Amino acid sequence: MTTTYSHLSPDERDQLAVLRAKGTSLRAIAVVLRRSPSSLSRELRRNSAPLYKGSYFPRKAQLRADARRSSAAHRPRLKSHSLRAYVQAKLRLRWSPELIAGRIRRDRPALSISHEAIYQWIYADARHLIPFLPKSHRKRMRRGFVRGKHSKSHIPLRVPISKRPRSIEARRCAGHWEVDTAGNHKTHRVLLVVHERKTRLTKLRFLAQRSASQLRHGVVRALRPLPPHLRRSLTYDNGTENCEHLLINKRLGTRSFFCAPFHSWEKGSIENTIGILRLLLPKSLNLDALSSAHLRGIERWINNRPKKCLAFRTPAELFRRLNPCNSKLPVVRFHPPAKRRRTTGGDRPAKE
Repeated sequence: MTTTYSHLSPDERDQLAVLRAKGTSLRAIAVVLRRSPSSLSRELRRNSAPLYKGSYFPRKAQLRADARRSSAAHRPRLKSHSLRAYVQAKLRLRWSPELIAGRIRRDRPALSISHEAIYQWIYADARHLIPFLPKSHRKRMRRGFVRGKHSKSHIPLRVPISKRPRSIEARRCAGHWEVDTAGNHKTHRVLLVVHERKTRLTKLRFLAQRSASQLRHGVVRALRPLPPHLRRSLTYDNGTENCEHLLINKRLGTRSFFCAPFHSWEKGSIENTIGILRLLLPKSLNLDALSSAHLRGIERWINNRPKKCLAFRTPAELFRRLNPCNSKLPVVRFHPPAKRRRTTGGDRPAKE
């Protein structure tokens, strides 16, 4: 008789049913099947007919055993009520499951969960939370990749990113920023995004239109209040709105570098940040409906959002250490923007 345990096969269940119908004892059946009598007793107790006590039907017993084995593979996820409450609260703040799994070790050391378990719990037991995921697909999908076509830019004295010092690439010191714009085809108003490479701090400004003069004024307004050691260089793409980069360098004392055409991955930090901003500012949203105060609230929201690359600390926490004078970065809750009657033009954002 074997020392390891295995479930009865369909043939063994058939023989068990036949021999039992003939009145054979369990010990005698165990000798024929080369099984332990306790195994057969357990089989009869677990898989016999629930209504007709003492009756054993091999086909029904096999179905019950298969169903039990299938359900045993699905363990309950997020069994703790406090854990579910924490995950739901952070999801409604538009944190990704990976951020939640990393940050919970800092906020509540007694709790622990993996981002994969959060994803599985949402798609299996809490599908009403799918809209709060970074990519709110009804089914979990693999990420794709699309490459654009080459386009020549016309930027004076353009310095390619290949000549940028390695210390900037390695993020050894703060003060090196990436610049980009985000908008849609519905309005002329666009969003200026300025992102610091080391601390991942983000500054947002409205531009009345996507033009070189508007971008120049927006970048200068965003970075001029900072001390010189926190404004060293700027990295752009090859859009025509960046052609006045030399005037920006003159005002801020910075240097400028440019990615290769359609190589957005060379300034991946700001591209990732814009993707996060799209959670609250989708392309379908009319930017004219947003006020400058609401944009500042979104700026505080993204700067108080932890990042995995920062060991699940927030950009605001790191930036305060470098610039103690700028301590007004409170945690805010996001509220949907109120509709405005004004449909043209734009508000001038207040200076920080």
